[in-house]
Amino acid sequence: MFSESVVNEIKQAAQDAGLEPTALLAVTAVESADQVFALVEGKQEPLIRFEGHYFDRRLSGEKQEQARAQCLASPTAGAIANPKTQADRWKLLKQAAAIDAQAAYESVSWGLGQVMGAHWQWLGYASVEALVEEARSGAFGQVRLMVRYIEKAGLAEALRSHDWPAFAHGYNGPNYKKNNYDEKIADAYQHYATGKPLSTFAPSTLLRPGSQGEAIAHLQRSLTALGYPASADGVFGPATLSAAQKFQADHGLDADGIIGKKTSQAIEAALASSGLLRRFWLWLKNWLAG
Repeated sequence: MFSESVVNEIKQAAQDAGLEPTALLAVTAVESADQVFALVEGKQEPLIRFEGHYFDRRLSGEKQEQARAQCLASPTAGAIANPKTQADRWKLLKQAAAIDAQAAYESVSWGLGQVMGAHWQWLGYASVEALVEEARSGAFGQVRLMVRYIEKAGLAEALRSHDWPAFAHGYNGPNYKKNNYDEKIADAYQHYATGKPLSTFAPSTLLRPGSQGEAIAHLQRSLTALGYPASADGVFGPATLSAAQKFQADHGLDADGIIGKKTSQAIEAALASSGLLRRFWLWLKNWLAG
């Protein structure tokens, strides 16, 4: 979850732009997975993703040859893999910037909204460096960058009217349904608007051995409550795998230990059912006691 200070900055950016703070909170939460900064060389930096095919098309001649030789550029999208850690991604960016700084910055998606640096002119910045400076200025700067994109792309009205599929299509692309992007935003909006807990697991999320985070801790607590003990440490280890497989086997599911839509729905149904049963037994106990 976002810290209180980040939530306040997102709300302020929304108000400045005439957007509903709760709607913008929902979008930023989904787009960023609640992560705003990475610690890079002792400094908080925005999250980035480097696109080697963008870099390649912005270079020519000797620079392009050099970038390809260093595995920083390729004409094929996805051919240049992003390192797993943000610190290593920033190192990669530094290498690319040593060849051509403008081309490198334009080839990165910046901040919690993952806005491409290549859009700097379209978004009204004086230079790509100005866009980067905005993204690196803090959470408020990252959100302002995202809001600029939302407004320029004509998505503000979809956000105001809670037309999540239209917003998702415009912001995430025509394949947004593949990741249930609109459903995730709708779920996050309900959470921020009403205090309703987020769905235990987003429909597109697969939790499996090696996964970590609050969703895993939630899974572990849920399984434990249902009689399948798993320590709520937020790490999907052997004990959690065993508990998940036992639950799946007991509920007629494929006991592969992977928590997808069917298993998450079964867990939520079992939790709801157990709550009703607990209330029934409490009523019966009181009734028998006279």
